[in-house]
Amino acid sequence: MTDAYSRKIVGYHLASDLKTIGCIKALKQALKDRKYPSRPLIHHSDRGTQYCCDDYVTLLKDSHIQISMTQTGSPYDNAIAERVNGILKMEFDLEKTFKNMAQAKTQVDLAAYKYNNIRLHASCNFQTPENTHLLENVNPKIKKVAIFAPIVT
Repeated sequence: MTDAYSRKIVGYHLASDLKTIGCIKALKQALKDRKYPSRPLIHHSDRGTQYCCDDYVTLLKDSHIQISMTQTGSPYDNAIAERVNGILKMEFDLEKTFKNMAQAKTQVDLAAYKYNNIRLHASCNFQTPENTHLLENVNPKIKKVAIFAPIVT
């Protein structure tokens, strides 16, 4: 799970299958470590069955998180997630085959740490996702409102 503002990986779980429980564990990790728990969230995902199932949707709703899903399931509709996955695979060697789950978990943990704390991101003004996440200057009490007024000629 990636925060779209800071590009920080806020929740993840390595599993040997695509069952919902792995996604639920990643979501719970992200929720546990939230910096501003009262700030509204939107959860965006593809239409994978693990994100559409009752248990996952219930957790989102119980956590007061708005749900957003791609219309077609196209990877182009979830560019941030696809970009993060590509970086982890190509720059941090997660595309290779591991001997066992323990070795894979160690490498995933290390990759997530390096991605969040060492790798600079152009989209974060060449800061790390962790620094961007910590230095976020959005006031949670202020809501941006667009005001539309008619043009008088």
